[in-house]
Amino acid sequence: MSLNRGEQVLCDYVENHPEEKSFWVDRVRRAAAQQPDRAAATAWLVEELQHYHAERLAMVPTLAARTTGGVLPRTSLMNLAEYWLRLWVAPDRRGRPGPPRGEVSSR
Repeated sequence: MSLNRGEQVLCDYVENHPEEKSFWVDRVRRAAAQQPDRAAATAWLVEELQHYHAERLAMVPTLAARTTGGVLPRTSLMNLAEYWLRLWVAPDRRGRPGPPRGEVSSR
């Protein structure tokens, strides 16, 4: 899967900060468990990532460097949401994200 430049910068930031990564691993797993399907989980995560990205711009120089005159470039975060779902959520037998490893599904 290929991430766009904005997604890659955000992904690198999260990967390099253990507290942020732990937060997002939990968030992605909960989204997969609570949403009815992968598309809904992805859509929810994209919205959450957009809010997070906008919030972090004010505090993180590497993210802020991507702005032009303080304006956030229009960046799709869908590939990042899908990537993290694939990375951190085990698929069930039907290929949909299942519960995180070690947890029992309520389906």
